Amino acid sequence: MFKTVLFPIDQSRETREAADVVTNVVKKYGSRLVLLSVVEEPPPDASSADDPMVSPEVVAKLLENAQSLFSGQGIQAEILERRGKPAFTICDVADEIGADLIIMGCRGLGLTEEGADDSVTTRVINLSPCPVLIVP
Repeated sequence: MFKTVLFPIDQSRETREAADVVTNVVKKYGSRLVLLSVVEEPPPDASSADDPMVSPEVVAKLLENAQSLFSGQGIQAEILERRGKPAFTICDVADEIGADLIIMGCRGLGLTEEGADDSVTTRVINLSPCPVLIVP
């Protein structure tokens, strides 16, 4: 059913919590797991200290650690690192790899009308070429 699962990761607590769901789905369906992390372009007025996801080194280490975590669960995961705006990049990669499911954590920023347009999760849900499982 879910031959290829895309799991976009960042350094959030929600991503760590979603990892358990990813493990269960991948094991149940024997899915191919692709881990994706997006190196964001920093805003001109911000320093890289404001957001660690703008550092390619931090993102590479994050992907390595996640790959090791899944390896410890007996799951071989592929890793991809891309640059760009997270929501658009996640959907582009899902299309590119033929993902059958995207699993991601939700920070809850899109639960109010004011935050809905800015939420990566909301944008992914609206733009995704495949089903999206949101782990609260």
